[in-house]
Amino acid sequence: MNSVLALNPYTAEDYLATEALADFKSEYYAGEIFPMAGGSINHNQIVINLCIIFGLAFKKQPYRVLAGDVKLHTPGFESFTYPDVMVIKDPPAYWQDRRDTVCSAVSVVEVLSDSTKDYDRGDKFAVYRQLAELQDYILISQDKIHVEHYSRQAPQQWLMTEYTSLEAVLTVAALATDLALSDLYDKVAL
Repeated sequence: MNSVLALNPYTAEDYLATEALADFKSEYYAGEIFPMAGGSINHNQIVINLCIIFGLAFKKQPYRVLAGDVKLHTPGFESFTYPDVMVIKDPPAYWQDRRDTVCSAVSVVEVLSDSTKDYDRGDKFAVYRQLAELQDYILISQDKIHVEHYSRQAPQQWLMTEYTSLEAVLTVAALATDLALSDLYDKVAL
């Protein structure tokens, strides 16, 4: 992932001011601003499928499902990201009373693209792991059946489970729900 500016680090305030006026979304990490790549039909379909699955599972539950347009701020890292999908507890924990930014999530899901997969698996996950409330981090491939599910076992311990079959069912224990890969990949052209 290439940043817009790598020579002079931006402050979080610079990022937020730039983001407010921008015609496109970008993320902020370690003083750098990263423009977000455009999504594909597969990417969008997976996000929609997941929102439907989670939305139905959490009806009348104390969770909200957010997709793509709400920033997640990681305190202590001054990072701002736009997870493809995140599940937060109700009521939302807003950052500095900003209705477009939360600072806590129970589950975060990223749909992988060629331009972001290394960042999603590396630096971004390292930052997300610092969120005390985060229990699940799920990475979904959009061009083949492949899901990586990281579930928190203890404060510094994560278990990674891979799924590569449409018959597989991923259990999100922290949210007491299951994700059938056949539903997750419904209408996705592989």
